[in-house]
Amino acid sequence: MRDNPYREDREALKELLQQYQNLKSGRQHSFIEEDAFERIIDYYDEKDDINEALEAAETGLEQYPYSSQLMIKKADLLLASRKYQEALDVLENAELYDSSDINLYILKTDAYLALDQQPRAVALLEAALEMFEGEERLDLLFELADVYDDYEEFDKVFDCLKWILEEDPTNEEALYKICFWTDFTGRNEESIRLHQRIIEEQPFSELAWFNLAAAYQGLKLYEKAIDAYQYAVAIDEKFDYAYRNMGDAYLRLRKYKEAIEVLEKVLELTRPEDVIYEAIGHCYHRMGNYAQARFHYKKAVHLNPDDSKLHYKIAVTYMLEEQWASAIKQLENAMRIHRSIPEYNLAMGECKMNLHQYKDAILYFGTVVRYKTRNVAGWEALIRCLIKAGFHDEAIEQCLAALKATDGKPLFYFYHSAMLFVTGKTKEGLLKLEEAMEKAPRLVKKFIELNPSILQNNQVVDIVARYKKGKKI
Repeated sequence: MRDNPYREDREALKELLQQYQNLKSGRQHSFIEEDAFERIIDYYDEKDDINEALEAAETGLEQYPYSSQLMIKKADLLLASRKYQEALDVLENAELYDSSDINLYILKTDAYLALDQQPRAVALLEAALEMFEGEERLDLLFELADVYDDYEEFDKVFDCLKWILEEDPTNEEALYKICFWTDFTGRNEESIRLHQRIIEEQPFSELAWFNLAAAYQGLKLYEKAIDAYQYAVAIDEKFDYAYRNMGDAYLRLRKYKEAIEVLEKVLELTRPEDVIYEAIGHCYHRMGNYAQARFHYKKAVHLNPDDSKLHYKIAVTYMLEEQWASAIKQLENAMRIHRSIPEYNLAMGECKMNLHQYKDAILYFGTVVRYKTRNVAGWEALIRCLIKAGFHDEAIEQCLAALKATDGKPLFYFYHSAMLFVTGKTKEGLLKLEEAMEKAPRLVKKFIELNPSILQNNQVVDIVARYKKGKKI
């Protein structure tokens, strides 16, 4: 018959609990040792029976009134019951008998924080750091980092993690945490120096290489970041976060082919994510491969159908191929989720205008300028659409409205001038053209695009030539 340690342990606990019940009821019982009381307290605590656990702690202290361990357990239970001052009193008493238990300082810290006495918590932990070394000292530094985090002293959180790594360069918890806090505090230069020292001692620490790369990335030193990420993945070829960040670095350098390669590696190593498919789609988009961009954007949409931005990006790829009807379907999907976003209305207006559905287009462009009154692109699109639709008087009115809304952007002086010529107000048109050329002669090409035949007007040519000569276009 095989031994069953679990069953034996369970039977021993059952017998111990019976002895405890006998003690409580005054019946005959076996002697219960101090560490047995700790086990009884833990049993009730694990069952979330705080009151019974507290009673066991008090009963134990009646038997062992000088037991600092039982006092600490009682204090822990009092903290769980939100009796913070009582817990502190018990801990003060425990400290008289044994000041070398690290739990004493951690629980006192919790009590001080609960009582909103953060300076006392910090002072306690800083004093305790002088008393402990090794793993216990590191535990106190982590505790101190948490205190600073709670009270939003974020640079001090970074300092604590830095101290931990200076004492234990292989501490994984600190290596994971300091990466976040480096980014949050912007202390990239310090992080670079710290991790370079760590790598000198621990050249095969993939986390140190990763953190070094992330710090370079924080300083926009993308080439150096990529080099460091490559060391990280050489050590751990399944380090998906390193591939992910490397992909971002390649994107920043506009090295889209390389970005695609490492982002596809992320998809091999982890479950599919919409942000990765979206990033790959963005790369293909930038490379001008709109079909592949759509393919990956659609994969992203499949994983996150409520992200209106993804539908919009698919629509943009169709627009770049002048597939206006297909673009409209995707924009309708986007606008079912978020109807009022100006970019979506602007794109929908462009599609409708290119399909000669001018009245619909005007409505969408009107929405853009209503929500973003200072947006030049919205006003420009609205005015261009009115011109194409032949609504010249309305176009003039909107030029005046655009000038007012955008604090006199020169573009709309050119558009106003063009419409004055179209409506036969040549003299006014020339004056407005001169005013526009005075403000921004480089924009004259926008004026000419609206009506290329305007260059047959000698007076127009003279004005343009004069400013070309005086101010280079």
